[in-house]
Amino acid sequence: MILSSEELELLRTARHSTPHQLLGMHPMGQGRGVVARAFLPQARGVRVLPVHDKSKPSFELQRVHPDGLYEGVSDKSQEVYAYDLEISHHDGSTSRGRDPYSFLPTVSDRDLYYFNEGTDRELYRKLGSHIVDIDGARGTGFAVWAPNARRVSIVGPFNDWDGRRHVMRSLGVSGVWELFVPGLDKGTLYKYEVVTCHGDIILKTDPFAVFFETPPKNASIVWETGQYYWTDQNWMENRRHSNPHREPISIYEVHLGSWRKSGAGESPGYREVAPQLISYLKSYGFTHVEFLPLAEHAYYPSWGYQVTGFYAPTSRYGTPEDLQFLINELHKNNIGVILDWVPAHFPRDAWALSRFDGTCLYEHEDPRLGAHMDWGTLVFNYGRKEVANFLMANALYWLDHFHIDGLRVDAVASMLYLDYSRKDGEWIPNQFGGRENLDAIQFIRGFQSCGAHAVSRHINHC
Repeated sequence: MILSSEELELLRTARHSTPHQLLGMHPMGQGRGVVARAFLPQARGVRVLPVHDKSKPSFELQRVHPDGLYEGVSDKSQEVYAYDLEISHHDGSTSRGRDPYSFLPTVSDRDLYYFNEGTDRELYRKLGSHIVDIDGARGTGFAVWAPNARRVSIVGPFNDWDGRRHVMRSLGVSGVWELFVPGLDKGTLYKYEVVTCHGDIILKTDPFAVFFETPPKNASIVWETGQYYWTDQNWMENRRHSNPHREPISIYEVHLGSWRKSGAGESPGYREVAPQLISYLKSYGFTHVEFLPLAEHAYYPSWGYQVTGFYAPTSRYGTPEDLQFLINELHKNNIGVILDWVPAHFPRDAWALSRFDGTCLYEHEDPRLGAHMDWGTLVFNYGRKEVANFLMANALYWLDHFHIDGLRVDAVASMLYLDYSRKDGEWIPNQFGGRENLDAIQFIRGFQSCGAHAVSRHINHC
């Protein structure tokens, strides 16, 4: 065994913050060949097989610890190469696939810089889960912000929810953890297993997930929302040249879940409701429909205003493509779509944003700033650049991927005033002694200017 006892212990207990330094294939230097390692508790045997260059060596990995750590050396190559791991299982079967620890990061240093700066308007294209092809391997890249975590792993049915199996690497001071997992595709359930700075193990859903299990279940689902074939080009083009401040407007506000019910009391899905809603809107002369929040929410009586999945249309009524179909049909019938958007607060559900990495990451630590008195929810820390970036990119995501025509921002007053619904002694004045939330004001100003530009030109960066 080449590993030191300390290195072995870090891998065995999943406490290494950059496991790619030890797992995967590495040159040994000085003409000694290459070494490959894999942590596979479920395996009976492991073998390295070359992928692209068949002249490269195949070799066995030996179990160097009973928990499932394998290591092997070959002196027939002095450089690393693309390879599969052929895994023999205890039931006699075998499986073969690329090693997750043989790939470079899917998030660039440039991406991380703009995220930490708070200016990446397409952040949803980098963080979260994304289906990609890398070096001939199809799989899913995962990236999540958890700067105060000791360790973050991807868990799901594909690894028996074992946090030792797919430990992510820390991308330095950015606070982002990343891993590409070959073989994981659309429909895969997953969560993040986070080891906090206090050593506690918590399970979290992905803040950037675009699809979730239907509540009360809450696992994130690998999905893509940018593949829908839109046919609302006429509407989008006319929108570029219209002046909404001078044109007639009549808005119908609707909570999709309670607008119509079937005989069994079920709400219609996004696709099913489309012809019914369009017929109703046209018969009464409405020019726009305003949907109460459609982002995923666990607590149904909140009518969507306690969001647990800011980037995910609620799965109660179908898939993201189903919602895109509904909006596409509305646009084809010359009906605009406004969406209620909730950047003012979020619920305390332990599996969502609250104390995401064991600390107050998206919210304030001090309840005089971070606790919403009326709704029992938490207030976003708008002064933290990464949090403001999360929200700004979220607004633009709905405009970009769902062709939303406008966002109605909910509970703005609670964002603007530090003493909103608070008694004396329950709030902290700003640096000038006033009641205005200066960070929230700056955020809203940026949102207004960037959002208006994005809608008018149908772009998602500004």
